[in-house]
Amino acid sequence: MAKKIIVLGLGNILNLDEGAGVYALKELEKILPEKIKAEVELVDGGVLGMDLLPYVERASHLLVLDAVDIGAQPGEVREYTKDEIELFYHGRISWHQLGFQEVLTVAKVRGNFPSQLHLIGVQPADIRTGVGLSRRMKPAVQEMAKRAVEVLEMWLGEIKKKKI
Repeated sequence: MAKKIIVLGLGNILNLDEGAGVYALKELEKILPEKIKAEVELVDGGVLGMDLLPYVERASHLLVLDAVDIGAQPGEVREYTKDEIELFYHGRISWHQLGFQEVLTVAKVRGNFPSQLHLIGVQPADIRTGVGLSRRMKPAVQEMAKRAVEVLEMWLGEIKKKKI
């Protein structure tokens, strides 16, 4: 099976801002140019945990959109690359993230870890039970989607250069 670029939107949409990654994925779907959509797979990973392993193992390039508890100001967007994400294995980056960290660990142990891994995360403001995003998160989710487009464009550019 050919490796590919996969974008995973993670989060629980029943806990307000905890669903930021899923909402960012939906925003990305709206703004992503068709030529890029044809080259990537967009996956609403919700809180599927180990069920995401096939997606991770199939990815050569994995872009993760998620709410992350990094002690920042609510709505602050931060990005992490492969090596930085691995530093989080000893801590929790998101309320559901422990399960996804296990997915990454299993993929690595099985020798199927993506060559490129990038996380675009946002500090949630409110993770109480409820549907939708808090006011602070709406602009942050749009920022996450815009940055995702930039990361995907960069990756596709690098892949095309390697083919030449």
